[in-house]
This record gives sequence, structure tokens and C-alpha cells, in this order.
Amino acid sequence: MDLLQIYKDQNDDEIDKLEDQFQDPHSTASSPEASTSIAMPLTPLPLLATITSVILMPCKRVMPSLCTTSHSTSRRRGRLKRRKQRRRKVMATKKTSLRLSRRIGRVRGQARRKEECAKKKGGERERGSEKGEILPDKSTFHGKEERDYQGRSWIAPPKDAKANNDHCYVPKRLVHTWSDHTKGVSAIRFFPKQGHLILSAGMDAKVKIWDVFNSGKCMRTYMGHSKAVRDIWFCNDGTKFLTAGYDKNIKYWDTETGQVISTFSTGRIPYVVRLKPDDDKQNILLAGMSDKKIVQWDMNTGQVAQEYDQHLGAVNTITFVDNNRRFVSSSDDKSLRVWEFGIPVVIKYISEPHMHSMPSISLHPSTNYLAAQSLDNQILTYSTRDRFQLNKEKKFWGHIVAGYACQVNFSPDGRFIMSGDGEGKCWFWNWKTRKVFKPLKCHEGACIGCEWHPLEQSKVATCGWDGLIKYWHRSPVIWAMIPRCLVGYLGLVASLLYVARCGYHVMNLSLAHGLPHIYSSAPQKPYQPPSSPCFPCGTCRYYPALENNQLQYSIPVASKSCLFG
Repeated sequence: MDLLQIYKDQNDDEIDKLEDQFQDPHSTASSPEASTSIAMPLTPLPLLATITSVILMPCKRVMPSLCTTSHSTSRRRGRLKRRKQRRRKVMATKKTSLRLSRRIGRVRGQARRKEECAKKKGGERERGSEKGEILPDKSTFHGKEERDYQGRSWIAPPKDAKANNDHCYVPKRLVHTWSDHTKGVSAIRFFPKQGHLILSAGMDAKVKIWDVFNSGKCMRTYMGHSKAVRDIWFCNDGTKFLTAGYDKNIKYWDTETGQVISTFSTGRIPYVVRLKPDDDKQNILLAGMSDKKIVQWDMNTGQVAQEYDQHLGAVNTITFVDNNRRFVSSSDDKSLRVWEFGIPVVIKYISEPHMHSMPSISLHPSTNYLAAQSLDNQILTYSTRDRFQLNKEKKFWGHIVAGYACQVNFSPDGRFIMSGDGEGKCWFWNWKTRKVFKPLKCHEGACIGCEWHPLEQSKVATCGWDGLIKYWHRSPVIWAMIPRCLVGYLGLVASLLYVARCGYHVMNLSLAHGLPHIYSSAPQKPYQPPSSPCFPCGTCRYYPALENNQLQYSIPVASKSCLFG
């Protein structure tokens, strides 16, 4: 309904008068009202405003929504819109978080199921091995016979192996090289206590064991990993060993037969594996993983017995101290942590702002010190007694690690400390005086591993990224004497032995002939008398003699100054 019509119904008389005045502005009247009405059209705008306000006032009372929209209503609508927007955002966030939580739940469920499957498989394999079931053979024997005529196994130590580590010397010369690995060698370990065999782990996913005492050849190859092998470790008697590979598996091998006894896995890469050193606890396995954890297994049951989860980076080393009641671990988080065995609580935390990652730690033979290879090109020393405090006066430097995890090790008598470096050199220092010796140029790439022979003095094995394993000694003729059997005497040979300085002749005293004889100690070389005397004094005279198809050289006169023994 028109607003003007409503107002007319209420005030007909007033509206009619106003309309008459607007419709006839030129009407003549003698009264003052007429003169006023004639002048009104000259200013119509204020009158129109007055009329509009008069007309709309009652309308606002009757129908305010039809006239104007209040400001409060618009603000209310704005608030409602904003609330709706906020609700939509909250709902979207809730939906996203719900989706993420569901995804995380699915991933965790899958990981949990994988772990359960791995545990079941490990348990089944262990139960199968306990029942006597033969696991698939993944090794190859390269020797002639696995047992000798006396029934002794090929891993049995030789009877004439004796400890001779009272006084060690720094090696100077290369005596042998093993080169069967097709890629770099990541770790080497001597056979425990005897050292007549050496175990090597390669980046070609193979583990090989070599004869050091007799033939110097590869005795067996173990093939069970699909990727490179990271670490290896012997048990106390050497009959079994552990391997950790980048295929996320830890395998427990029989050294003699080459069979896989059991396999362990958590779905993460194991960086280091160790067995509890106590003889009665060789069934306890500790492994430092890439997911910051140290996992402890009971190999009898195949179950995880404990987890040590305090590190913030991958665990690189595990070293037992304090009569095997504690162990020290190093990590990529640039810290050392000391643990009480069996208790997943850190009892000592070592971390300084200037510290770097320590990828290798070795225990001194006296068990009083730890040597840690730091990535800032120095070897740090920590005491195992005085609350694992850093010995600031005993630091060793000079080598360039260049970011490689080069191994640090001690001589059996504790007089020397050695380390590889990123330039392929092997460095030696005096433990007490910190004097550095002339380094050996061992490999073309980085020298990763270095091991001192546990029994014989001055013998060191090194390995590197060039795929070679090298054997070093202070004397150049010892390796030639190890496997050689010099045949030719008819009677009993006395125990007196002299070696010429030339390194190619050995003299023994025969009781049957009563004369000393000279043999060549290198059968691969022709049996020819030297063109000139091999001794510096020049008093030796040789003449050949053929006996039992073996060429020998007799020497009637020899000066003591030209021989050593």
C-alpha cells in the first residue's frame, strides 16, 4: 500500500490544502495568506523535506523495516558471517587433523605388524635351528679340506701360535695384500686371542675370512646380505660372528660351516653390533640403530629384551667398560652417553658445544682409558674411572679424517695408538709421550679400518675404500718365513735359526751333516746363488749341492756380524 494514501486517510483536510497551494501558485488573493502562498513555490526544497519527514514519522512507528535498515542489524549479520567462516575453518582443521591421525595410525599399525612378523620369523628361525633344521647355505669354502688328518677344523688355531706382545713396534713394510673384495672394505676383525684368521666386511655385500698364519688365502666367503655390510663382530671363542648390513638385517653366522643361525631386524639400519663380553652372557646382543635406539636381544628366545632410547641421532659405537657392567655409546648427536647395562637410563651425559661426532671408540688394554675418534681431526681421551672426564693433556692430532668413520685402535701392550685417515694413511703415536711416527701410505682411498695382531708383535692389518686389505710388519722377511717349509735335511735340524739381512736366505744347522745350510725362503723365485755375497761383510762363500731334488747352498764360514736371529 502506498504510504501517501495511508497518510491521506488520516489527514485529508491538511493534505488537500497543501495540494491546492502547489497546484495553483498564481491564484490572486487579497489576504495576507494569499501573498504568503504565492511566495511559497520560490523555496520548495525545505518544504519538501518537511513534508517527507511528516509523512514518514508515523510510518517508522508502524513498519520500521520497510523504511530503513538499522546499523545494528548489519553488524549482527557481519558477526554471523564471521562466525560461520570461523566454524568452517575449525571444521576443516578438525577434518585435516583427523585424516592425519588416521594416516599416522595406519602407518604405526603397519610398522607394528612388520615388527611382529619379523619377530615371528626370527623366532621360527631360531626354533628351527634348535630343532636341528639346516638353514640354506649361503657360503663358499675355498680351502682344500675343512678338516686335517688329525680331525682338526680349519678354524682351529695352530699349535705353535704363541703370545709375543710383550714389546710391540711400529710396522714399516708391507708383507701381503688381499684383493678379493670388488668394492671397499668397511671393517676387519682378527680371530679372538689367536689372530690366525682375519674377517673382513665389504661394501659388495660379502664377508670373507682369510688365513693369516699359513697360506694367506681366502678360506670362506659368506653371502647373506643384499646390501653392503656395515659392521662385524666375533664371539669370544671365534666359532660364531655377527654381521650388520644396510639391508636392515643382523645375521648370526657359524664361522666353520657358514650357516646362518638366526636373523634379527627392527626395520632400521644397524650401525654397530656387539655381544656382551662375559663368557656366560654371549647370548645377549646389542645393536645401535639408525633410529637413535640401542636394541638389546636375547638370542636364545629371539625377543627384544630392552631398548635404550635417549640419543638424538644414529648410534655409531658401543663400548663396554667397568668389568662389562656399563657401556658407552656415541651418536651423530655429538654426545657420549654412559649406560648401566640392563637399565635404560643414562648415568653420565657428555656433551660440549665444541664437541663433534665420534664414529669410533676404542678401549685401552689397561681398561682405564677410552680413545675417541673425533671428526675435527683429533683423538680425544676419556678416563673410565674419574667419572669419564676428558683428559685435556692427552690429545692426538696430525691426521685428516675428512668426515670418514676411521677406526682408532691400540697395540696389545698399550704403548701405541693408531688411526686411519681420509687420505689413505695409517698414523701411529706413542701413548705416553704423544710423539707421532712417520705414517704409512696404505690405500688409495680412505683408510677406514686398522687392527693390531692380538699375539704377534709389530703386525698390523689395514683396510680401505680401494677394496684392499694390507698386512704390515716391521721386518720384511717374516711373511716369507710363515708358510714356507724348507725340505732337504736327512737328520734332525737343531732349533738354531738365523735369517740373512737380504731377506731371501735362511740358515739352519743340521746335526746329521754337521754343516749349516742356506735355503731360499721364497720358493716362487729361482734357486740361484746370489751374484755377490748377500751379507754386508762379504765373508760368505756359497757352493750349490743337489740333494733329494732340493737345491741347497752350504756355507762353511759365516761371520756373526752379517746375521741376526
